[in-house]
Amino acid sequence: MQLLWLQTFMAVYHTGSFTKAARQLGITQPTVTQQVRGLELEFGLPLFERSPRGVVPTPSATVLAKDVQDSLKNLSIAIGRHFGDGEENRPLRIGATPELAAARLMPALSRLAAGGMDIKTSVGVSYELLDRLSEGFLDLVVSTIRPRRRGLEATPLADEELILAASPSMAQEMFPQGVTEDDVDLVSKAPLIAYAETLPLIRQYWKDVFDATPTAAPSVVVPDLRAVMSAVISSAGISVLPRCLCSAALSSGALVTLLEPELPPINTLYLVVQSGTLADYRLSQVHSQLLRSAQMWA
Repeated sequence: MQLLWLQTFMAVYHTGSFTKAARQLGITQPTVTQQVRGLELEFGLPLFERSPRGVVPTPSATVLAKDVQDSLKNLSIAIGRHFGDGEENRPLRIGATPELAAARLMPALSRLAAGGMDIKTSVGVSYELLDRLSEGFLDLVVSTIRPRRRGLEATPLADEELILAASPSMAQEMFPQGVTEDDVDLVSKAPLIAYAETLPLIRQYWKDVFDATPTAAPSVVVPDLRAVMSAVISSAGISVLPRCLCSAALSSGALVTLLEPELPPINTLYLVVQSGTLADYRLSQVHSQLLRSAQMWA
């Protein structure tokens, strides 16, 4: 049995998709399929069952994942320490959503990079990046969600005010009388643009403002809030977005807020690392620099 097969299995297990696992690992989807099938032949048991939304782990796969996750993470770290170029020479691996990487991460870390620090950035949705952090493939994640799993430490980084946004034309067409906190049924008739199938920001806004859960499936899903904002500006639908991301579009009139609640919902960003890893001086530098920079974020 090859160690690589187990790493591929864990990627499929966490992403729920052969295609997403291939993208995460930087290999082809047929290679992922071949390696998982090789593992199934070794065990003599199926590990995944196909579903309309991807693949679902079998009970055997769930037991296997729980048994090997910590061992794989520790082995990956040990191999890098003893057979790589040394922990102090390898790049620091940082994960963030695409818009956070562009608007927040790179400007904050530019001075460290210019000073010679080697930084490798991965982008994706937070829950997938946190999986990679748990498995030892990343050193730090700027997360839009708070992790609730053993072995990870989360430090609050910044708060983002959330707004319910639409284009002026869609606002006038669908909500000519405006929107109140009692109009959840009216708002739910509008097409939703989301950056994940689970509607994380939309779900939070609905809970905090409407005291409800969104029931409609998104019309468009695109894993980049900048693209979500572009779709909203183009009148493809409405969405919940961080106000700081939309400040220019709001000022120009390309976007409008449908509702200004007395207590606007807040989404907290977190710096997440594996427990104990801030003893690494370079990682501690990055962590501290991001905390300092976040104090200046509008």
